[in-house]
Amino acid sequence: MHFRRMAGRAIRPAACALVALSAAIGLRAMPPAEARTMPVAHPEVDAADRSGTTIRQEPPTSGSIRTWVRYPPVPAHLSARASLGKRIFFDASLSSSGRMSCASCHSPAHAYGPPNGLAVQRGGADLRQAGTRAVPSLRYLTFTPLFSRHLYTPASEDSEDEGPAGGFTRDGAAASLHRQAAMPLLHANEMANPDEQAVVAKMRHGTYAQAFKRVFGPTVFRHPHRAFDDAGLALEAFQTEDPSFHPYTSKFDAALSGHARLTLKEMRGYALFNNPRKGNCAKCHVDTPGPGGRPPAFTDYAFAALGVPRNPAIPANRDPAYFDLGLCGPYRHDLAHETGYCGMFKTPTLRNVATRKVFFHNGRFHRLEDVMHFYVERDIRPWKWYPQVAGRTVAFDDLPARYRRNVDRVDAPMDRSPGEKPALSEAEIRDVIAFLQTLNDGYSATAGGPGAGKP
Repeated sequence: MHFRRMAGRAIRPAACALVALSAAIGLRAMPPAEARTMPVAHPEVDAADRSGTTIRQEPPTSGSIRTWVRYPPVPAHLSARASLGKRIFFDASLSSSGRMSCASCHSPAHAYGPPNGLAVQRGGADLRQAGTRAVPSLRYLTFTPLFSRHLYTPASEDSEDEGPAGGFTRDGAAASLHRQAAMPLLHANEMANPDEQAVVAKMRHGTYAQAFKRVFGPTVFRHPHRAFDDAGLALEAFQTEDPSFHPYTSKFDAALSGHARLTLKEMRGYALFNNPRKGNCAKCHVDTPGPGGRPPAFTDYAFAALGVPRNPAIPANRDPAYFDLGLCGPYRHDLAHETGYCGMFKTPTLRNVATRKVFFHNGRFHRLEDVMHFYVERDIRPWKWYPQVAGRTVAFDDLPARYRRNVDRVDAPMDRSPGEKPALSEAEIRDVIAFLQTLNDGYSATAGGPGAGKP
């Protein structure tokens, strides 16, 4: 089965289909009249479809993209539970090495992503055990939906099966943020505690033991399983309440609020980002406000098989029989027989993507420029990205041959054949990257606020 992310992906939810259609004709989907503050400028470049038909559009100009968005309020202070979670998050003594905390891999200075360009981080008791997946950012996870095999989104006349979506971690295995937060404490390649009791014993003798009792009750440590779950709840509260996990201080947010204007280059990139025949990025990285004016998430929380090349920098990949299949293994077991899901990983947010030094689930690329070229050239120049065996290019080499049919070859820009013209030119790639840089936090001091004289 292929669902939306493979062969059945041609039909989008109604709202996103409107964005794609309006982008193709040089318009912009608008929020309801009672919700918007002013029109949203959404210029487009000339677009040619696969048959060669050209749609003439007005050239982009720098301008406003202001629209109605409701940014979350910033609490005056963290709750007692969240304050406890903050102490747990930065506590390296909870690891078997005594030198790794949650913040070691999810650095606040790097948008709660990895602090370096390593494909995978090292942990364990000796800090030498390599992981198998690149560390994702912990920013903007608050509105992640529960995992579902079949996410149905209303369309114009009925509901479309969006395929699997939601859940936390790259394979959606964690049902909640507090479950996800507790997982590294026990993982052999991370904080590497032998069991929940070992973690709880460290907290019971730690500097915040009394605070833990005040939050969860004086007898909490008598029940290790409950105390371990409570630690996850405290971490969840910290990540939910602390505005550093969802600051919305990018230039894009400032522009949405009317406090900044995108440059000509950024506007061209934004147009290409939305154009379904060019970048087509908004197909998965949704750039429109969510329910109730929620700021754009730049993800649809769904899963995709992109055929990213195998990464020899991951020690586990030295075993030719080892494959990370995402939704159907090796960490998830409940979907092992859902072979149509093999190779699918969750679509991350693109917020702060231009600050990262490692990309995709296996950390195969280290520059955003390389990521863009992979998307554009994967199918027209496969020999550039995949190994040659007996004179033939082995495409999608990080998947067993029987699962390579799951890879998305339907959606632009990955819908072409060798020798065809790329969906984006070099100049257009640079424009898209310029737009992606507007998604970096730190432009403003407050959510959607002015940029303090920044261009």
